[in-house]
Amino acid sequence: MTRADVVVVDTTVLLSATDRSRVQHEAARTFLREDPRDLHLTAQVAREYLAVATRPTGLNGLGLAPEAAVANVRELSRSLGMLPEGTASTSHLLRLVAAGAGTGRQVHDANIVAVALAHGAAAVVTDDTSHFARFADQIRIEPLTA
Repeated sequence: MTRADVVVVDTTVLLSATDRSRVQHEAARTFLREDPRDLHLTAQVAREYLAVATRPTGLNGLGLAPEAAVANVRELSRSLGMLPEGTASTSHLLRLVAAGAGTGRQVHDANIVAVALAHGAAAVVTDDTSHFARFADQIRIEPLTA
């Protein structure tokens, strides 16, 4: 695979893939199963997934038991690579934050982009492009499509 084939999968895609009530459920499952590129998670994505998956449904979570959420991450990790964080991603993160591209909660999204940039990824695929629009000049932001 070339770097152009490396794609980071956002938390929203994983949530859509595991939550049958989401509009993009089938699109997410098809994307994860059939996209020919080299799909990857980041540690940030795994943390965010676990946080939302184990949050009660009344608080906009999936209400999964911790062991079920962990099993989902382990299953997803079998087919998706994991891009590690390190010095290079921290440098990208600091640059993005200093430029005002991510502040407050947006730092989490900036961190996903920073890891993608550090590994030369071509794109971030997300079910919510509004969270990543501010990074479009840094990396391609692709919407999850049906």
